Amino acid sequence: MPLAVYVLAVSVFALGTSEFMLSGLLPPIADDMGVSIPRAGLLISAFAIGMVVGAPLLAAATLRLPRKTTLVALLAVFGLGQTMGALAPTYEVLFVSRVLSALACAGFWAVGAAVAIAMVPATARARAMAVMIGGLSIANVLGVPAGAFLGEHLGWRAAFWAVGAASAVALVGVVTRIPHIPVSERRSGLKSELAIYRDRQVWLSVAITALAAGGVFCAFSYLAPLLTDVAGLADGWVPTVLALFGVGALTGTTIGGRVADAHLFGVLLSGITASTVLLAALALFATSPVAVVGLSFLLGVSAFYTAPALNARMFNVAVAAPTLAGATTTAAFNLGNTGGPWLGGAVIDAGFGFASTAWAGAAMTTAAIALAAVSLRLHGRTRVVDGRDADGRSVLARPRVGTARPGVDEPEPASRVEASGAARPGRSGDAAAP
Repeated sequence: MPLAVYVLAVSVFALGTSEFMLSGLLPPIADDMGVSIPRAGLLISAFAIGMVVGAPLLAAATLRLPRKTTLVALLAVFGLGQTMGALAPTYEVLFVSRVLSALACAGFWAVGAAVAIAMVPATARARAMAVMIGGLSIANVLGVPAGAFLGEHLGWRAAFWAVGAASAVALVGVVTRIPHIPVSERRSGLKSELAIYRDRQVWLSVAITALAAGGVFCAFSYLAPLLTDVAGLADGWVPTVLALFGVGALTGTTIGGRVADAHLFGVLLSGITASTVLLAALALFATSPVAVVGLSFLLGVSAFYTAPALNARMFNVAVAAPTLAGATTTAAFNLGNTGGPWLGGAVIDAGFGFASTAWAGAAMTTAAIALAAVSLRLHGRTRVVDGRDADGRSVLARPRVGTARPGVDEPEPASRVEASGAARPGRSGDAAAP
């Protein structure tokens, strides 16, 4: 794996820490800014919405710019947002800083994912995404608890300064290690990138990603009160269990990245099914402290086990538009991360209790499984994307003699493959078939 991919992961560590650390900083922020905790909580919503909106908009706006230049600019803006937040004199200024940071974060994810995919062969796409997502997992294991520690002992502004420093380190890495990709070597034209949205497989990928992520975060967002109010654990257990979830996430990302390149749909179906079973178990055994702790770890494993495959799937079906593919995946994940907690909150407000969020999450992941099955059926294991089948295995080296069925066992005609977003011969940036 190129060193530059690991540099992107370091950047994602800073981005992810900023995105999730506010959950442990809301009380001191509310006290300092003179607002209620629910109003302070809008800072989290602002970041999530900024991610959903910012990813496709910034991907389109920076399409004609060199990728390295774009990454440097976005990371610099992100660092500026952290500095602005650390110095914010009012709630309104802090709110603007979160939106600014979210837009830069969304753009970096979209462009960074496209750069990571471009630096590896088609057989290593999921592994490249696993490395990037690993930065996010480590942010949950180390960055978020560190932010909470700084907030408790040095004030919430110290956490913003620390993330700003981390983004500065990442910026140096991007400047020195990311290769330069001139505009002339890239696809030109927003219209050609937008053509991917004519492919229903792209929309299926969006829905599967949003539902799979949303189902997990429907329950995970309310894990703290479930641990204390339902399972009966002391407040001191909450950081430990959250860290266990993060360790599980890192474990799942590592395993999923290694397996998904060869068995993409296998990872999707097995991982989302496992999340569904674990969410149901969490609802059934919510009063058992031992069960809840163990299930939290396993849920982290299953949720992030599928993440590399979800990312790689979008790049496989939208290979003609890598930047917009990265943006679309980023938006889909954050749509789930926004919609899942909203559904969980609605269930709680309806009087069903904290454990019911796991049932609601299981319903979302069940829908994701159904759509993944539809996507696999439509793919038919014969639609060629960079010479690979639905599971990501090479189809070029295993012809079927005397058994081909038109439209079933044969690759699609070139015109249909191109229209659906697959690679076109001679186009710069297309990964070579294995």
